[in-house]
Amino acid sequence: MTNANLLLHPVRLRILQTLVGSEPLTTAQLRDRLPDVPPATMYRHIATLTKAGVLEVVGEKKVRGTVERSYQVRQDGALVDEDARTAMTPDDHRQAFTAFSGAMMSDFERYLSRDGIEPASDGLMYRQGAVWLTREEYEALVEEIQKAVTSRTTSTPGDGRTRHLVSIVVVPDELGQGADGDDGADRDDRSDRSDRSDRSET
Repeated sequence: MTNANLLLHPVRLRILQTLVGSEPLTTAQLRDRLPDVPPATMYRHIATLTKAGVLEVVGEKKVRGTVERSYQVRQDGALVDEDARTAMTPDDHRQAFTAFSGAMMSDFERYLSRDGIEPASDGLMYRQGAVWLTREEYEALVEEIQKAVTSRTTSTPGDGRTRHLVSIVVVPDELGQGADGDDGADRDDRSDRSDRSDRSET
């Protein structure tokens, strides 16, 4: 099983997204957060992720004659490696993105279903921007984003902190070739982009 197939399965992806940045959770706690996942399915996918080294057991306690384990994500194991990404076909990416966006929709719906939400003050945000970058500038941007997020992953619950899910999607736009690869639609496209370059809804 490749890393991509392992991590981007719809149920396993939802388990990982629930655990990332969270305190360690037991299987029962994961079931509370993902109530639509059948118990047998939850146990099976947790076992698969643990065997693969993506999840690790960080606590055990006896509960009514059974052992209840707490799990957390191993950050180094929860990434699709470069070789696996390179080997993915367009259909693989299509399926992976469907799973990824489906998991985001589940997170979004879970938030909206809570009582007493206040989207503006809670910091709810979804936004799209467009930037013109060389390959080197793009790589620098990715590095900056990764540092900004990973530098905060060591924060722990408490002290007024609220868990925020950060999902990043970067899509190359073939219409924007720039001065070195003008495709004839460049000028009109730029005006469209300026209208939507920093669009947000709250």
